[in-house]
Amino acid sequence: MTAGDSGMGLLVVGVGDCRHALAGSEGLVTYALGSCIAVGIWDPVSKVSGLLHFMLPESRSETGASAVEHPFRYADTGTPLLFRRAYELGAEKRRLQVYLAGGASVVDDGGFFQVGKRNHTAIRKLLWKAGVLVHGEDVGGTHPRTVRLEASSGSFVISTPGKADIELSATSSTRGAKE
Repeated sequence: MTAGDSGMGLLVVGVGDCRHALAGSEGLVTYALGSCIAVGIWDPVSKVSGLLHFMLPESRSETGASAVEHPFRYADTGTPLLFRRAYELGAEKRRLQVYLAGGASVVDDGGFFQVGKRNHTAIRKLLWKAGVLVHGEDVGGTHPRTVRLEASSGSFVISTPGKADIELSATSSTRGAKE
């Protein structure tokens, strides 16, 4: 899906950012997910969608005002805000379809930092504690990803250089280890 495919534009979600859209409005896209994670949510009844692109698992690792000024950079502060805004727009928790992508190890650090793995663990733990089911994910591996979320249909499409696009459905899950 590109801006020209449906006659709609795409709202770009930058690194450490979050956006929401409604049916009939723009879709959402985030580019170059490496160790970062994209969390996509969609309510099939209200057609509310949201996309978060977070960088790090915990805000408390930051000193100073960074976590307050940039809550979407972190799983623990950005995720609740993603869901809260979706509820304000008419989404209901019980209907939400939730998708994850990213968490790659794109820089060879000898496994020392494992930011992608830590990000994935953090978001799964947060969602589990909140009683939120993940409907599909494409995480891990060593390749960057681009994610598009269509507001009207909930289509969650992952593009990876040199590979066919993947569309996650409510029962799909892939791991980067298949590479």
